[in-house]
Amino acid sequence: MIRFVLKAISLFALVVAVMAGTIDAIQSVSASEPVLTPLAVAWSTASPDTIALVADGIMRKFPYAWDPAALWVLSQPAFAVLLAVSLFFWVIAYRRPPIAGRFTA
Repeated sequence: MIRFVLKAISLFALVVAVMAGTIDAIQSVSASEPVLTPLAVAWSTASPDTIALVADGIMRKFPYAWDPAALWVLSQPAFAVLLAVSLFFWVIAYRRPPIAGRFTA
């Protein structure tokens, strides 16, 4: 059950990453220069309430992590961060196939 949830989160993050990458690609072609939307801009455009809630929660519980870590992640391109999140959850949910093979006794 938990593997299914982790894979679903991974799939959702992958879909949103592809959408963000597609939007950046369209904007890059129309501007004739590379356009990479930072995660903070994309997140605040999509849901300004949740970014404020998460920022407030991080600043209350981990104030020392806000400046170096969270601000760096929020300044990275949205598609890259979401691809990394997708890969992270997929790796956690991954189960190696048996060494002996599928048809062993």
